[in-house]
Amino acid sequence: MQRWKIWLPSLQRRLALPQTSLQLCILGMLGGLAAAILIILFRLAIVGIQSIFLVRSDDFSTVSADIRWMLPLGGAMLIGFIAWITGYKHYRLGIPFVIHRIKLKYGMMPTRNTINQFFGGILALASGFSVGREGPSVHLGAYGASTLGKYLKLPYNSIRILAGCGIAAGISASFNTPLAAVIFVMEVVLREYRVHVFIPIMLSSVVGALVTQSVFGSDKELALLNIVSISGWHLPYLVLCGIVFGAIAFVFNKNMMRLITLFKNWPLLLRLSLAGVVTAAVGYLIPHAMGAETGAIFYAVNAPNDVALLLTIFIGKMLLTLFALGLGVPGGVIGPVFGIGIVLGTLMAIIPSAIIGDNSIAGTYAVLGMAGLMAATMHAPLAALVAVMELAHNPGIIVPAMLVITTAYITGVQFFNNKSIFLLQLDFLQMPYKLSPADDVLQKVGVLALLDNQYQLLDNPDEQQVLQALDKLEPPQQLLIQRHNNDGSSEYLLTNYDVQLSMTGASAVQYLPLQGLTHQATMAEVFAILEDKREGAVYIYREEEPVQLIGIIRWDQVRSLLVKQNNLL
Repeated sequence: MQRWKIWLPSLQRRLALPQTSLQLCILGMLGGLAAAILIILFRLAIVGIQSIFLVRSDDFSTVSADIRWMLPLGGAMLIGFIAWITGYKHYRLGIPFVIHRIKLKYGMMPTRNTINQFFGGILALASGFSVGREGPSVHLGAYGASTLGKYLKLPYNSIRILAGCGIAAGISASFNTPLAAVIFVMEVVLREYRVHVFIPIMLSSVVGALVTQSVFGSDKELALLNIVSISGWHLPYLVLCGIVFGAIAFVFNKNMMRLITLFKNWPLLLRLSLAGVVTAAVGYLIPHAMGAETGAIFYAVNAPNDVALLLTIFIGKMLLTLFALGLGVPGGVIGPVFGIGIVLGTLMAIIPSAIIGDNSIAGTYAVLGMAGLMAATMHAPLAALVAVMELAHNPGIIVPAMLVITTAYITGVQFFNNKSIFLLQLDFLQMPYKLSPADDVLQKVGVLALLDNQYQLLDNPDEQQVLQALDKLEPPQQLLIQRHNNDGSSEYLLTNYDVQLSMTGASAVQYLPLQGLTHQATMAEVFAILEDKREGAVYIYREEEPVQLIGIIRWDQVRSLLVKQNNLL
């Protein structure tokens, strides 16, 4: 135990620096392992429940209609019950909530929200709602990895990186796409590319993939699709496909936000009940549209020429996804978007298939539809491209995918002014997700990295002792005074000579009250305290010993850091 106490402070100080380190890489892998274990439990619970009434996982057409319509109704009631137990105020879930927590709370996820996400996500996916498992996976991954950082009381800047590690491991564990998971975290969640962040996230994604493969095998769910290279004459038609995907993404996002706005004042239980009724009604008529993306893939593969069936699944899945997510059912948007994109891509393949006389290209167009719709809906073009590369195992699809993704993205942004569905939700919920340039820089550096121990501390001195100490002080040494209050608490004052006060005849000594911050804080918290006066300092302490100083951070250190980083002050 003594060795642990000696080792931990040096680790905390090392991780306060925004640099690549072996320690952070190891912790990232451990965080990825914790995230992967949570995702494995999550997936096993879904598969276990579905195996009771489904012949094939996620295919709700294999269950009788008499049972099928009851599943979403029962699921909605149980989800509402869990939300009631944990408290409705803890029902903020999914990727938008995680992005908000990453930016403002260093990725630390509340436990009650996570309980809602874990059990609510299991019930939603097991009962046939058209939601994806990546939303819960991202939430659970961030919780598992950031909890490790909180347990070790690491600096907040490193906890945020660990949360990113958990998210990457969670997505990797969900879709078996480790590289796409890394890109998604950097492009959508963290929204930055830095090597000291990239390396541990990459390692955690590998851990997530390997651990999950040991349980579920290495087969990908898109392995059913026959992906072949296509010739150059398809490229002009793919531009048209990209335009269609960009337009559909706009329709999807617009109607999602319309539903969220329309039902925002409804009680949660009523919204969940309506989602259950809509899913039960549509699922009774179109069972192929229920569930995440797997059922849609199966029918896209087995009936690539059945226009009526594919159109029916497309319309049904759009409706079910919009109502489920728009009304607050816990789950992600990526899985349903994959399913919708696969069906839409298969539909778009019918014309070129008729020209060449066979449907061998249907699988290729299905994957291109998935990538184009993902890029335009979530504003994640690079993650969409990497996902295609990982899932296709065919370098010949890279150029067509790039063409479709860029066309879909530009169509959505320029012609429809479409925004990322995640940012639209964050704006609507009024959850901040942007940082000022100064905070963005300062949040990456922990206070332990710049801790200053050049000070002299006097305990309850009189005026004469203060003057003597100031006279003997050698710059840049500071003089701190500890005053004891009647209630038993203490306060710290930064003491120095004030020329203006001495000229008026008042005491020449200036006393500046100091606020304290824990050793986990970043320079952003220091800046928030000192930016108004632009002078003084804060003192740093450990939570277990709040009255024991371990150092100070001066305003000039904050200023130097900002000036060093692109003249932000």
